[in-house]
Amino acid sequence: MVEKRLNIEVCILAGGLSSRMGRDKARLKLQGRTLVGWALKAGLETGWKVRVVRRDLVKRCGQLGGVYTALKTTRADAVIFLACDMPLVSGAFLLRLARRLTAKGNAVFMKQEGVMGFPFLLRQNVLAVVESQLTQEQFSLQTLARACGAVGVVPAKAERWRFLNVNTPEDWAA
Repeated sequence: MVEKRLNIEVCILAGGLSSRMGRDKARLKLQGRTLVGWALKAGLETGWKVRVVRRDLVKRCGQLGGVYTALKTTRADAVIFLACDMPLVSGAFLLRLARRLTAKGNAVFMKQEGVMGFPFLLRQNVLAVVESQLTQEQFSLQTLARACGAVGVVPAKAERWRFLNVNTPEDWAA
């Protein structure tokens, strides 16, 4: 159960270079809506504040730059992170992530095949952990999940299709 007084914000990371795609993934359209628009829809389904992070405060460090930017600038107690290139994620799954955060926990990640990934939730107080990783040039989300003692939420087999990642022209075509 989500702590009653916990203020959560949803941040959509859309500041990447989209180098594998060859163009801005956030602006690709699926059924008349941009990929970032689909992520916004999922975030809004939670009832929490939603914002898009397009410019990282620390450049060239992958997703961790967006995580740092969001945690550094949030007024919320915790942030749910969505990648702009996962258009099928549901607001219901985001709520499920939040329900798994315990009073003493700091992080909850979606987990598939042993790998922690998007979407995930971090308390704002893990900012120091993120800063330490940036200083050490350890940009891995797996390292972040371990350092925060993250809980993994495994999606049901029937909902795994919702976590399709669009990274390349081939992914987009599929």
